Formats: sequence, structure tokens, C-alpha cells
Amino acid sequence: MGTRKTFKHNLVSEIEINTESIEGKRYYVLPSGEKFRSVTTVLSDKLDKTALLEWRKKVGEVEANKISTQAANRGTSVHSMAERYVLNETDYVKGGMPSGVDAFLSIKRLLDRHVDNILGIELPLYSKVLNTAGRCDLIAEFDGIPSVIDFKTSRKLKKEEWIESYFLQTTVYSMMFEWIYKIAIPQIAIMIAVDHEEPQLFVKNRSDYVSKVIEIFTT
Repeated sequence: MGTRKTFKHNLVSEIEINTESIEGKRYYVLPSGEKFRSVTTVLSDKLDKTALLEWRKKVGEVEANKISTQAANRGTSVHSMAERYVLNETDYVKGGMPSGVDAFLSIKRLLDRHVDNILGIELPLYSKVLNTAGRCDLIAEFDGIPSVIDFKTSRKLKKEEWIESYFLQTTVYSMMFEWIYKIAIPQIAIMIAVDHEEPQLFVKNRSDYVSKVIEIFTT
């Protein structure tokens, strides 16, 4: 796997949050017993799904379900490898399928180049202001700036205007982290492993998306 980086850790204490499925949608159960919809569920309900529906119609339901399942499985595999890698585990690609390993290795280069000082990995977060909860892939310094970092996989290159939901999702995580841990997170970063292409990297100022997050999650 070539050279590897050893990451510095300053991990925050995790809050224990359980999950359960209600009518096919993920809910997070707080220690108080309150149940919040996941960040991704809220965004899926509120954002325009026209393009997704048109794609499913174009390729057919059977093929769309097959592609979506494959993508979900590979995404889970890549997340697991990334988690083990930033935890400084030795055998971080164990059990990975070749396509998943290739996808992770493209993201690994970005992690090596930009990321250090890890604050949280697969960290549970919630907000009683936004009435939502979720798990954040990674909170760490990106080029020295505390950031929420999210890992994605894709069959094709993404245009920025297609992935607003990614920016909104990571903004929510950054806001929840700040409220819980009192540590400012001014930046968000999206790393996308793309089949047969160089990885894509989008780095944004979190403040650009806060007003839309508040509009979506409080109305």
C-alpha cells in the first residue's frame, strides 16, 4: 500500500446515541429518549429530487436499485478503510474488495496531503435546535483549519451544482459539533473517490451554507 501517514489524535469524548428504523427511515435515539430524524433523511425529504427520479426512470427501477446497492456497499467499505487508516491501524484495507480498495487509495492521497490532528471519527452528533442527528465521517484539521470532512464515492465526476446536499450535510455536522464541544469548525471538505478518475476535492467556508441549513431544518 506504499507509505502511510501517522495521524495525531486529540479525540473528543463520544456521546452515546442509538439508531432505529421507523417506517424505513433512520432515527437517532438520544439518552433522554428523544428521537431525531437523520440529517440525510431530512435533506432527502426537503431537497429537489427531480434529477434522481429522472435517472431512475431512465435506467429502470431494477438497474437503479442494483447500482444504488453496489454504491452503498462500496461506500460503506471505503468509510471503514478510511476510519481504520486515520486511527493508525496497520491493516486498514482488510476485507476490502478491489474496487473499494482502489477508491479508498485515491482518498488516502488526500488524507496524507491535507489532514491531521484528528478530533473525531464516525462521531455521533445531534442538535435540539435543528431537531436532527447523525454520524460525521471525520473532524480534523484540513490544511491546518478545523474542518468537517466527508467521504463519498461516485461512478462519474460530479459538478459542484449537483452536490449542494453534501455541503449542507457537512455544515449541519459542523454546527452540531460546535454546539456540543464548543470548538469552532469554520470549514467543510468533501472528498469524492471517482471510478477511473483522480479524486475530487471540494473545500468550502461553512458560513456560506448556514442560513439555508437553518431554513431547511427549522421550518
